Amino acid sequence: MNTYDVTIIGAGPGGYVAAIRAAQLGLKVALVEKERLGGVCLNWGCIPTKSLLRNAEVISLLGRGKEFGFTVAGFEADFGAAVARSRKVSERLVKGVGALMRKNKVAVIEGSAVLRSPGVVEVKLNEGGARTVETRNIIVATGGRARAIPGIEVDGERVLTYREAIVLRDLPASAVIVGAGPIGMEFAHIWAAYGARITIVEMLPRALPLEDEEVSQEVERAFKRRKVQLLTSTRVQRIETTGDGVRVSVTNGEGEQTLEAERALIAIGVRPNSEGLGLKEIGVRLERGSVVVDDGMCTDVARTGGSVYAVGDVTGKLALAHVASAQGIVAAETIAGVETVKLDYEAMPRCTYCHPQVASFGLTEAQAVERGYEVRVGKFPFRANGKALGWGDYDGFVKIVAAASSGEMLGGHLVGPEVTELLPELVLARDWELTPEEIARTVHAHPTLSEALMEAAHGVFGKAIHF
Repeated sequence: MNTYDVTIIGAGPGGYVAAIRAAQLGLKVALVEKERLGGVCLNWGCIPTKSLLRNAEVISLLGRGKEFGFTVAGFEADFGAAVARSRKVSERLVKGVGALMRKNKVAVIEGSAVLRSPGVVEVKLNEGGARTVETRNIIVATGGRARAIPGIEVDGERVLTYREAIVLRDLPASAVIVGAGPIGMEFAHIWAAYGARITIVEMLPRALPLEDEEVSQEVERAFKRRKVQLLTSTRVQRIETTGDGVRVSVTNGEGEQTLEAERALIAIGVRPNSEGLGLKEIGVRLERGSVVVDDGMCTDVARTGGSVYAVGDVTGKLALAHVASAQGIVAAETIAGVETVKLDYEAMPRCTYCHPQVASFGLTEAQAVERGYEVRVGKFPFRANGKALGWGDYDGFVKIVAAASSGEMLGGHLVGPEVTELLPELVLARDWELTPEEIARTVHAHPTLSEALMEAAHGVFGKAIHF
């Protein structure tokens, strides 16, 4: 037996960050992973998609050569090379996580884990055999996987999830993407930039349905200009594979229609990986497959000197890598008995990296009104921002939603150039209870995209300077 202060199951952004923080706090740590360090994020999600999105950005810019005064002769876009580059980026970061584990003296165990008790983890080793780990605390960080549509088979060839799509070397000539959330919209942008014919099917009334309605409208307009077909309020009935593609039957207010394409991508969200871990057997409470945790990430299972914790997608809180990392730090600090924080999931930043980019936190304008707030809204378009105009990327806006009575920041909603990099200022302001007036009075360098934040903050009081 090997005895540890904390054993972490899953080495994604929740698990490996928890391991580092626990080691920093003087705990003896083991990290169990059945596939690859970095989990979905580094290997099949966040990181490789951002590499491909960069390629798509370059291709889109080259297509605007006349506007910028240059000509590209004999241009060819090699999608396979783009995917190969994305794999190299992922490999580099995975190696970096391995180096961090060695630096922090975290014992990495390669295999599949089962909880035999709140203090014993049995690992079926990838190299063969088994290993029993005795531990004072356990953190379950097993993440999530693509959610399926009942009755529709994902074969990995014609019908894909993000996992197969991210390593696909051959660009599909056409694709039906089911789901207009972040995953679906990002793949739609990438494939369309390379010339694929894309149809997006979303059963809710608009793309990016969790975002502010004005943001969704801006993104929909941009996609339609690029000839991406978007079918909202439309439900998929069935998907059949054919000799050279797929046949997707959908229905909406206009009746049933059939869409034909080379491939279909199912992108309707993720479900927690909580099966086969022995969680129910030792008394861990699950709700619809998600592990129930308190503010310290602790489950209902506790024993003298230790407990079972959970972080990341398996908790069903918010399936975002940075949320998993934040939870991992909280769990490690709770175990070590040091001061930690209570996470506010409503205030967590949310990002979609299509074009235009989308970034937000907090309540939409409609949600704030539904909760009874009298709101003030400040909105500033990037078309009035000098940096955005000079950059040639000026669709979109910054929108701040504030409580009229107190000035409290209720939400921020951004769509436009590099807004995922602008969002943290608003999140920081909200977390430290700054008001739009204080943002407006903070001098922002000129010319920068960040001036749009300052202008939107002025706009909350009807005093935007340049609009």
